[in-house]
Amino acid sequence: MKNILSVFSLFAAAVLVFSGCAKTAPKCLSPEDSPPHHYVTGMELIEAGKIREAGEKFERARYCDSGYGPAYAGLAIVSAEKAAAATKDGYRKVDVDNAFEMLDTSGKKAATSADDFAYRLASMRAYTVIKPSRKWLNQVEDDYKKAMKLKVDDKKLLFYEGREAASFFMGKAYLEGREFQAARDRFSDVLNERKDGRWNPRADALWKKTDRIVRALAGVTLGDIGKEVAVKDSVKRGDMAALLTDEVKIDRLFAGRIPVKSEIDKMKPEFMPVDIKDSPFREEALTMMKWGIRGLEPVYDGDSKAYLFSPDEPIKRKDFALVLEDILIKITGDPKMASAFLGHTKSPFPDIKPTAAWYNAVMNVTTRNIMETELSGEFRPDAVVDGADAVLAIRVLKQ
Repeated sequence: MKNILSVFSLFAAAVLVFSGCAKTAPKCLSPEDSPPHHYVTGMELIEAGKIREAGEKFERARYCDSGYGPAYAGLAIVSAEKAAAATKDGYRKVDVDNAFEMLDTSGKKAATSADDFAYRLASMRAYTVIKPSRKWLNQVEDDYKKAMKLKVDDKKLLFYEGREAASFFMGKAYLEGREFQAARDRFSDVLNERKDGRWNPRADALWKKTDRIVRALAGVTLGDIGKEVAVKDSVKRGDMAALLTDEVKIDRLFAGRIPVKSEIDKMKPEFMPVDIKDSPFREEALTMMKWGIRGLEPVYDGDSKAYLFSPDEPIKRKDFALVLEDILIKITGDPKMASAFLGHTKSPFPDIKPTAAWYNAVMNVTTRNIMETELSGEFRPDAVVDGADAVLAIRVLKQ
């Protein structure tokens, strides 16, 4: 009986040993199927805007090693991006909760200073995207300071490749928080850190953008709408109507003047374009129509056979020139300004003929330094107006 028990004990012990080995045996053996490889690939997919595919890579990294902290950092960014894209509050809450859960796990499983850096950067990026409270920027600043204090070898940072990555994403956070001067300073830090770093080209582009905004805002205080417009790569017609209504105070500026009747006013005094009835910029668009601001008037659309304001259509530079000229004419009360440069046989702009309908307007705004040309002298009439262009023009008008 004792022999039987001994044999059974040995068999049971062997089963436990082998089962223990099965639990600790690595799941992913090849270099291409490793947590670091999947993490880096996932981060590159995030940069490419492929959020779902990135999530799959981070899940694979977690499967390979459930204790690999950066995998959870990547999953936190994925959940934050999903939350930002969610159109329903219920889905957003699930993604937000998951993002913070993954962040917490990433911090707890950070085994090295490089893992901790990945966790801090993920936290900065998640808070910037989600903005869970009014003090979200304070949390990003705290993570940034802690990331910069880490003693870490840049070569071990895998995807980020250098500590200047923290400055880059701090700059993006400041830009999102409309702290333009601080954003420009952080992008400048990136440029001064390493000339050949992976974040250098992107920091250079954003530094130029924020520098233009900072210069445009010098001596001018903009409200919330102005700040929102300032960061846009293209300003829509609805945005422009809101900017002129709120920042230039068109109604107050023209108070007591007789509105210039537009063709739409003559056709139907109570006219309202159908495409602004449910627009958040309806009142601002109607203000532009009331004063007959050229360049922001409704335009006949052949497909719908109706006059449309097109609030979601980006405004072109030639139309913006017409807007600014019209405001100048109404402010000065000088109608001769509308024909001051007509009759020219030669244009100073290589991309605008003197017979163009907007030539006079372009001459008026460029000779008064309200709008700028390229160093080559081109005006780029068909290019869209970006936020910095709009704010620069508003600055001159205000002054």
